[in-house]
Amino acid sequence: MTITRSNPDGLHATPGYHHVTVVSAGRTAHLAGQCPLDPAGGLVGPDDLGRQVDQVVANTLVALGSVGAGPEQVIRTVIYVASADRSDLADVWQRLTSSPLAAAFGTASTLVGVTQLGYPGQLVELDVTAALPD
Repeated sequence: MTITRSNPDGLHATPGYHHVTVVSAGRTAHLAGQCPLDPAGGLVGPDDLGRQVDQVVANTLVALGSVGAGPEQVIRTVIYVASADRSDLADVWQRLTSSPLAAAFGTASTLVGVTQLGYPGQLVELDVTAALPD
């Protein structure tokens, strides 16, 4: 499996992600949106964006590991933050790109502020697609 990431000429510079990710034919894993829930299903850190990001990272690493993948095999991320405050979005990006999942965000990534997420008090959710070895 080959993963190629690029930033084509004519597109703006990015803060670490790539505009285009191409994967040779093979298997992919599409993770459900990873939420800031602990193993018992309880919301971690209501109103604490940092704690929620950390739980989302931990959950994503478990989900990726279950299919034999790690952050380096991630080919697409979409980050949802329940906030209209750009500084909250920037804080989430910074925390994710400084986490053990950091390599996942060097690929095609989208960061979106939304009105609300699925659980009361939920502030962040992460959607991930990974390329798996044949």
